[in-house]
Amino acid sequence: MPDKEPDQTADAPATTLADKIEWLINNLWPADTPPPRNNVEAAAAITAATGEEISSTTVWKLRTGRQDNPQLRTLTAFATFFGVPLGYFGFPDESATIQEDLTFTSLRREVDSGTIDPDVLRALLDLSPSTRRIVGEMILAAASADRMAHHS
Repeated sequence: MPDKEPDQTADAPATTLADKIEWLINNLWPADTPPPRNNVEAAAAITAATGEEISSTTVWKLRTGRQDNPQLRTLTAFATFFGVPLGYFGFPDESATIQEDLTFTSLRREVDSGTIDPDVLRALLDLSPSTRRIVGEMILAAASADRMAHHS
């Protein structure tokens, strides 16, 4: 999606089901599907792509944490639409590795689209471990400040 909300960034792993759903919508929305402007469009896109009837209310409840135990067929539709394993929605130990893989997939898409300069990533690899740690702390602090600014 062109205008991603930064509140679910790579440094803030999705932990709750609501976080995971929001992260998928913000970071792994299929490139061949127009980004949704609202939950109605998100539900319609998922329904059209999977054949599973997903309502805008269901999308809203999942995104806001008002529903944290959806039917398996609902999670299967989300997993199919976003191209993630069903285990992504599972227990924290099981889904942590999947989240890391999906974060790298999202990062790769950002590099491929030109949103993130690949030279910056290459330069990060060239830094010494101690400098890389300092830069990492700066990025985490900036992301935290950005999230706070968007939630106030």
